[in-house]
Amino acid sequence: MRQHTNTGHTNPLSFSLELGFFAGLLWGAVHWVFHWLRFTIVIPAFLAEPFFKHSFLKSGSGDLLGWLFFIAFSMVAAVIYTLLFRKLAGPWPGIVYGICWWAVLFVAGPALGMMNRLNHLTWNTIITEFCLYLLWGLFIGYTAAFEFTDERKREPGRAKAH
Repeated sequence: MRQHTNTGHTNPLSFSLELGFFAGLLWGAVHWVFHWLRFTIVIPAFLAEPFFKHSFLKSGSGDLLGWLFFIAFSMVAAVIYTLLFRKLAGPWPGIVYGICWWAVLFVAGPALGMMNRLNHLTWNTIITEFCLYLLWGLFIGYTAAFEFTDERKREPGRAKAH
């Protein structure tokens, strides 16, 4: 997953796009499974809701389109995280980042017609979606932190000296 330039350092943009792709691929699939198991009533294609008819988004093709939207959303979110927070070490910045995205989506989402307001969602849905975004943010944040703060792997000559 490492995208090195000639100087041996990782290119933040290409790394974050690849990270976002895999975050969206993995966690979009998890969201689909959670919806299929009825842990959440938020459809997998909720990000596409403002652009397509709800009846289409509830179909198999709509699920696939929603997964692609989630991948694109994850790529944008990973680029933002990598550009702004990649030097923050540890898991906590990514966890907070995921929680912030959950808050943004579940506050702005009802206004955009993506989902019902929080007080009209089930507790299972709220907790499931909260945990999903927490883990999604952890995946993005910790992967970026590991890549951009692990100097022992980037500079093996200096690591041997310690």
